[in-house]
Amino acid sequence: MDSAVHYEKTLSSEVIFEGRVITLTNDVALLENGETAGREVVHHHGGACILPYFEDGTICMVRQFRYAMQQELWELPAGKLEKGEDPFLAAQRELEEECGLTADHYTSLGQFYPTVGYDTEIIYMWVATGLHKTQMHLDDDEFLTPDRVPLQKAYEMVMSGEIKDGKTIAGVLKLKALLDEGKL
Repeated sequence: MDSAVHYEKTLSSEVIFEGRVITLTNDVALLENGETAGREVVHHHGGACILPYFEDGTICMVRQFRYAMQQELWELPAGKLEKGEDPFLAAQRELEEECGLTADHYTSLGQFYPTVGYDTEIIYMWVATGLHKTQMHLDDDEFLTPDRVPLQKAYEMVMSGEIKDGKTIAGVLKLKALLDEGKL
């Protein structure tokens, strides 16, 4: 399914803002009808997400205040990638940093594009099994609480709208589907 029918070609790109986490460009794109259009693009190095799944059917999620949304959210452990960082190694790091866990096995859940309309971010996702307790190592500006939740309860929280974070919704639904299909 790689034969793209629709396209846009970048004609110019001007950096408007360059920060620690994102770069914002103002682009001009050539559309397939020959016209041009302005495009504002947020460039992001991406993120890694890990879904710790215990033998008893629980998962580890974290509760964390998200400044942009001005509320505490339920999320899967995740973190941003440094430029060129291996997403799998970052996911392993986040498992230990945010949950105090290591794992024997990892199963890829693929990639997730959280905001395709204006953002280049890609989140890489894994399920971690064969979990072992170790120490949490939060960043100095990171405050969160890990909590074990039955997968069925997390699924109900997704379906009721209590969980609003896109990567968490995708991860919980993918894990449930894999388990229901006997693929994990």
